[in-house]
Amino acid sequence: MPSSDYWDAETAAHYDESSAFMFAPDVLDPAVDLLARLAGDGPALELAIGTGRVAIPLTDRGVPVTGIELSQPMVDELHRKRADIPVVVGDMATSRAPGEFSLVYVVWNSIGNLRTQAEQVACFANSARHLAPGGRFVVELGVPAIRRFPPGQEAVPFHVGERHVGFDTYDMTTQQGTSHHYTRQADGFVEYGASNFRYIWPAECDLMAQLAGMVLESRFADWVGSPFTNDSESHVSVWRTPA
Repeated sequence: MPSSDYWDAETAAHYDESSAFMFAPDVLDPAVDLLARLAGDGPALELAIGTGRVAIPLTDRGVPVTGIELSQPMVDELHRKRADIPVVVGDMATSRAPGEFSLVYVVWNSIGNLRTQAEQVACFANSARHLAPGGRFVVELGVPAIRRFPPGQEAVPFHVGERHVGFDTYDMTTQQGTSHHYTRQADGFVEYGASNFRYIWPAECDLMAQLAGMVLESRFADWVGSPFTNDSESHVSVWRTPA
C-alpha cells in the first residue's frame, strides 16, 4: 500500500472549487507554457494528474497527456471534464503507463504525497523508465520554510487568500509535514481539511535523480524562470535522461 493520503469522492467533488487559486491564469499559464516547450513534439505523462488542472490546458496546446493517479474519484472528476485523457489508476512510485514519453512531470508539491524516502526514490526511477532517450522529468516543489520558524512557532503559512488560508507544520526529525487548510464556503462556514506529505530538499532530489540515471538540466525558482537562490521558497527542476 502506498503511504499517500487518499482523496475520496467528497474531496474530489469540491477539489477544483476549494483550490481555485491554483487555477488562476497567473499561476497556471506559466506552468503550461514551460511544460509545452519541454514536451516539444512528444507526449507527456503527468504523475498525480488529479482533476486535470494542468493536463487539460496542456492537451489543448496539442501535447498528448497521459496520467497516473491514485484516487479513482479524482479521475472521475477529470473524465467528467475531458474523457479523452487516459489515466492509469495507481501510485506514481510503481504504476506503469503504456508508451514512451518525452516529458514526465509532477506539480504543486505532489511528489511529497509519497511519505517515505524509499517511495520517492522509486518515483524518480519510475519516471526515468517512462522517458524516451533525452526525455525530461520536471518537479515543482516547495523549499521547506524552516528558516521562517522563530523559537516556539509551530506553523508557517503557505497561502493566505480571501477564501482559503493554509499553514504547514513540520517534523524536523522525520521530514514529515502536514498542510492545514481553512476554506470559507459560500454560506460563510469555514471548512477544515488536512493533507500529509514528506518534504524533500533540492539536493536530495538531485541525488534521487542521479540514482535513476538522470542529470540536472536546469532549476528555477518558479515557472517563469526566475533564478533559484538561497532565498527561494520553491523550485521547478528539470532532469534529463541520456540521449
